[in-house]
Formats: sequence, structure tokens, C-alpha cells
Amino acid sequence: MDSATNPNIIKKDPVPVTVSAPSSTGIQQGVGESPSSSTSPAAPSRYESQKRRDWNTFLQYLKNHKPPLTLARCSGAHVIEFLKYLDQFGKTKVHMTGCPYFGHPNPPGPCSCPLKQAWGSLDALIGRLRAAYEESGGRPESNPFAARAVRIYLREVREGQARARGIPYEKKKRKRPSVTTSAVGVNVSAVAATQAVDYGGGSGGTVGNLGTATTSTSL
Repeated sequence: MDSATNPNIIKKDPVPVTVSAPSSTGIQQGVGESPSSSTSPAAPSRYESQKRRDWNTFLQYLKNHKPPLTLARCSGAHVIEFLKYLDQFGKTKVHMTGCPYFGHPNPPGPCSCPLKQAWGSLDALIGRLRAAYEESGGRPESNPFAARAVRIYLREVREGQARARGIPYEKKKRKRPSVTTSAVGVNVSAVAATQAVDYGGGSGGTVGNLGTATTSTSL
């Protein structure tokens, strides 16, 4: 009998089963392995990215320095030299003493005074470089970005730009008194509740304790 006309042979076709089974298994394994991509490190924050760029810029500056400088030989004087080098890329107008707009916060016209780096930008830059130096293995006591000369230079830049631009730089006042008051209030309540339980005092004892604590707080 011809095999083409035999219905038993036509129904037995293992090819689809053999092909489809591995493919479905492979797909399931692929889906199961996809969570491994979630273990990849998260992208660095904006601060970390900026800190890395600033650090690479400073290292390149040391490399191009004449004569070339190593990080171990870098001092606060070299950091100040680097900050002055960055002034050529500044975008803040700093009026000279002889400029008619000196001390004018909103000058009505242009002038030939140079553009420099703003004090706030330099101060933030030093903070990032100070952290990057120690993260790279540098010792805090030998950190050139924390040198006293650098702090003095930044203070002079701040005061000079404040006079030239007529914009005083004021530090933001921290709200420490309010935090202290709220903390004291919580402690007073806790102490009053404890005393009421320990001594079996009623509402009169609790009010008396709070009144005493409140009086001492106001003093």
C-alpha cells in the first residue's frame, strides 16, 4: 500500500512538535532571564556627573600646566591659579572701579568690563572638587581645595563682586530656633505623660508640669 494514501502515516507528523517545543522553551527562558538587566548600576546623578567632569577638567589642567604638575604636588596656590584661569570662560559682568556702572545692579547700557566666573559658581566648584579629591584617595588634611588660601580667595571674590555689581551676598539664615522649640515641645509632652503615669497624677499634675516646662523654655 502506498504510504501517501495511508491515513495513519499522515496523522503522525512529529516535525511540528519537535520544532515548536524548543522555541517555546527558549522564549520562556528569555523572559525569565530579563530581570537580570535590572541589576545594572543606576545612572549617576546630575551632581555626580558634574563632579566627574570638573575633576577631569582639573586633571587636564594639571597635565597642560607648564611645567606639568602632579596631583601630589598641587597646593592651594595652584587651585587659585586654576580658578583665575576659568575666568576667561565666565559669563558674569564684573564692573571695574572706573566704570560708570560700578556698583549698579541694573546698568542701563553695555560697557567694556570683563566677564568672569560668578562667585557662586566658583564656590560650588570648589565644593565638588574637594569631595572628588578625597574620593580619589586623597587625605583630608592635605586637600588643596580646603586650603585656607582658597577660602580667603573665595571670600575676596564674593566681596569684590558684591561691590562691583551692587548685589550683596547674604547667607540664608537657618531656622534652628523653630526646630529646637518643636523638639522641646515634644520632649515636654513626653515627660509630662510619663510623670502622670508614674505618679498617678490627674489633669492638674500634668498641666502643672507643662506650665513649669513652658516657663523654663521661654527663659
